[in-house]
Amino acid sequence: MTVSERERLHNLFPDLDFDPEALRAKYRAERDRRIRTDADSQYFESTGELAKFAEDDPYTDPDFDREPFDLSLDVVVIGAGFSGLMAGARLKERGITNFRIIESAGNFGGTWYWNRYPGAQCDIESYCYLPLLDETGYVPKEKYSFAPEIYEHVQRVADYFDLNDRAIFQTRVTQVKWHEDRGRWQVCTHRDDRIFAQFVIQATGPANRPKLPGIPGINDFRGTSFHTARWNYGYTGGDHTGGLTKLADKRVAIIGTGATAIQCVPFLGEHAKTLYVFQRTPSSVDARGNKPTDMDWFKNLKPGWQRERRLNFAAVLAGQSFGEDLVSDGWTDIARRIGISVFNRRSDLGDLDMQEIGLRAEIADFEKMNEIRTRVEAHVSDPDTAEKLKPWYRQFCKRPTFNDEYLATFNRANVHLVDVAGTQGVERITEQGVVANGQEYQVDCIIFSTGFEITTSADRRVDFDTIGREGLSLYEHWRDGFRTLHGLASHGFPNWFTIGINQNAFSVNMTAMFDDQAMHVSYIIDEVKKRGKQVVEVTKDAEEAWIQEIISQAGAGVTAFLEECTPGYYNREGTVGRGANMQNSGYAPGLNVFNALLQAWREQGDLEGMELR
Repeated sequence: MTVSERERLHNLFPDLDFDPEALRAKYRAERDRRIRTDADSQYFESTGELAKFAEDDPYTDPDFDREPFDLSLDVVVIGAGFSGLMAGARLKERGITNFRIIESAGNFGGTWYWNRYPGAQCDIESYCYLPLLDETGYVPKEKYSFAPEIYEHVQRVADYFDLNDRAIFQTRVTQVKWHEDRGRWQVCTHRDDRIFAQFVIQATGPANRPKLPGIPGINDFRGTSFHTARWNYGYTGGDHTGGLTKLADKRVAIIGTGATAIQCVPFLGEHAKTLYVFQRTPSSVDARGNKPTDMDWFKNLKPGWQRERRLNFAAVLAGQSFGEDLVSDGWTDIARRIGISVFNRRSDLGDLDMQEIGLRAEIADFEKMNEIRTRVEAHVSDPDTAEKLKPWYRQFCKRPTFNDEYLATFNRANVHLVDVAGTQGVERITEQGVVANGQEYQVDCIIFSTGFEITTSADRRVDFDTIGREGLSLYEHWRDGFRTLHGLASHGFPNWFTIGINQNAFSVNMTAMFDDQAMHVSYIIDEVKKRGKQVVEVTKDAEEAWIQEIISQAGAGVTAFLEECTPGYYNREGTVGRGANMQNSGYAPGLNVFNALLQAWREQGDLEGMELR
């Protein structure tokens, strides 16, 4: 830091009780301890011998079989998580009924079909997260819903929109191929179905494939092992609420300390004879503060309340609302304090240059993370363990977590934290256990709490390829980066749409993001049919223009921020800033601005950037 920079820092923040430069150095050092040159390739693909961790479905009949379908449809929706569920609901609202939803799992739910581990809970307020509350009239039990309630609501939505009869479960799509002569997509499945559809909506979601660390010997272990997205209650006993009594005489290892581990570790610590928690990077753990729904408040809500609340939440997170904070939780507190508070005070401070804005945001971030680290000290009695549990990075380098029991679990005599940052992860797995820092920990069970492949390449996350006009593979089309219009459709792939996180506005409240995309896609399909056309396709020029828009909006400041972060899926395991493709960025102005852009596009009425024939 130069003399002038130090002077500016002192003038702006004369009463700081910490050294910002020392924190920056600490953050960089902790980042460098964890960066690996293999980036995403450090994770196994869940195929072959590892398929048991990802493809097996413990919640269905393994002997299920059926005769192949022979169907001619208007629309095929691939995926029955929230994005597919929203697509089906919005198609039904427009009177489009000749469609099917194809899903490899045994029911609707996606992430919430698979995530049944003890303590599983959404970290977004349920009044914003659970979709279609206005339509179904459902009242969430608490501010933050647990997994069983979320799964129940998924079924409620499916029933409300009569989607069950349109679902084809326990069926994996193996290829989607465009037939120019028929003007139809052929959807191939592992059950030899003969399905042709005018339109395809790919709604496979970003959190559908479990991520497995590429630890040597992962198949050598002779004990029981499973991923948290395939929790084995037959082995642990109990259910989502706990009661894992079968672990009373078991030594358990859990690998990974992200959002999932934050929720399930307290239950493992309560019941296991011995629990080893293997941590590469500690999470930022703030207070949860869940509470029952105030029914008097809920009864007085007016129609349209949920959309208004979602818009407010997105606006606060993006720094576009300085008024009332309807949600008022940990997320919005972070947003208002880090960065957004700077803009909130602009009228008092006059015109700020970008350097000052960045500095103010950084100092607010340091203050917040100091509080998080102090919270660790307050909850964990052993100083050495507490030090290892402290997160040394900026708040949004990783997804913040919120839990009131996780940290205190490390005060239990049977719970041991094994920090593996110095060796950049667990070294190997043996027949008897886990080797880390040169020591073997013999265990009876290994649980992989390593999340989903959210930002790995599309051909890793999706089991099938999509073949467009002239035999063009979607993965080949996207080889040098995503190529879409609005993140929803691509040139060379007629009547094909995708709902997800590519080249559109990402939101931590994913159901709101998916819902608006589903409404937009269903509008386009409906317009094609109303206008008596057969095919709609993004033009090459429109696709290129949107790519340039994404690149122009992708601020260098965001890239610089992520480059300084400890590796994780937010910065693609530390590759952002190392030649990462800027066209893979999201729409920087945020969800509300993006949705307003789509609404204006629809109101214009000419399907700009698309050709109909």
